[in-house]
Amino acid sequence: MDHFLYRDGALYAEDVPLSEIAASVGTPFYVYSTATLERHFKLFDDALEGIDHLVCYAMKAASNQAILKTLAALGAGMDVVSGGEYARAKAAGLTGDRIVFSGIGKTRDEVRMALTGGIRQFNVESEPEMQVISEIATELGAIAPITIRVNPDVDAKTHAKIATGKSENKFGIPISRAREVYALAASLPGLKVIGIDVHIGSQLTDLAPFEAAYLKVAELTEQLRADGHEISRLDLGGGLGIPYERSNEAPPLPADYGALIKKCVGHLGCEIEIEPGRLISGNAGLMVSEVIYVKSGEDREFLIIDGAMNDLIRPAMYDAYHDIVPVIEPAAGTLRQPYDIVGPVCESGDTFAKGRDMPPLKAGDLVAFRSAGAYGAVMSSEYNTRPLIPEVLVKGDQFAVIRARPTFDEMINRDTIPEWL
Repeated sequence: MDHFLYRDGALYAEDVPLSEIAASVGTPFYVYSTATLERHFKLFDDALEGIDHLVCYAMKAASNQAILKTLAALGAGMDVVSGGEYARAKAAGLTGDRIVFSGIGKTRDEVRMALTGGIRQFNVESEPEMQVISEIATELGAIAPITIRVNPDVDAKTHAKIATGKSENKFGIPISRAREVYALAASLPGLKVIGIDVHIGSQLTDLAPFEAAYLKVAELTEQLRADGHEISRLDLGGGLGIPYERSNEAPPLPADYGALIKKCVGHLGCEIEIEPGRLISGNAGLMVSEVIYVKSGEDREFLIIDGAMNDLIRPAMYDAYHDIVPVIEPAAGTLRQPYDIVGPVCESGDTFAKGRDMPPLKAGDLVAFRSAGAYGAVMSSEYNTRPLIPEVLVKGDQFAVIRARPTFDEMINRDTIPEWL
């Protein structure tokens, strides 16, 4: 469920008509619903009620500080994967004890930043990384809390580019080697082993892969405890999918996911962390764009819009589907026709949909891309010297620009011309 609904023939974000935002900030733009963000976070938090837990929002999905502060106010922790995300979480008011640092390529500077600024834990992905954290913690006279990410060799049955739990993926250590790697961790100075981390992929639409991975983690927990390790925390990752195509069967609900967690690992007495991102922010955001031209091709009609692949790259990168709807609701019985919906970037890959049935549209009409709140704005770029598009947050009948569109001068003036030119 989201809070983007037609009302009196116009699409609203909560109590604000999208046309009003477009008139104020121009197109294209991203818009997020506070009520949807809050509702989706609470679904996960409620799903783990009754066990010690922390929901750490995977901020790589959408990392604007206004979104982070909205979720932090509800008690969210943050899962970060870079020094920049760590700094952004701190700027949004998160304390170090609510920040989990994931990612396979943590640099020495990033490790030092987190140890000096405070960190809940490092999710360690390799022995070389473990050695580096040990060295820096010892140098600083600090103790680094760590979990070790295990790769359970479970097929998440998701897109190959967002699967992370199979043996050929770059993430974690093979679960078959976990006991020897935990033994190494216990021998290194400056480290405190506190638990196990696992994450098998993103946009999962079936609970079976989660169950297979979590049962392996439960078995490993018992083995590691028998080896003398204190395993008090299980970071079970995220990855629960959202329904991008409304006609498809909906993925499992957070309540079912929470029940599965309790069934698989609830008996172990561990604090549970989960790292949802997409399901919290995905359906909480739209990208709104304006039709520039309607162009007749040899055998098709093109809707050329002012949004482009640099603004929303998922269709070009993953062949991802987004529902695209007119901001003005078509009258009942309006006949639809197929359009190829494309952007203005000079690449054939700048195509959002082919043969998509839409009501007749004309230049100046607005369209909204649903389910664009995750991996939309955060993956955008200034390709073709196109400005990053505004982000807008709605709360009830209010809206605020939370990232402004830069001017051409602001973009160009970031360049530095060498003296010899």
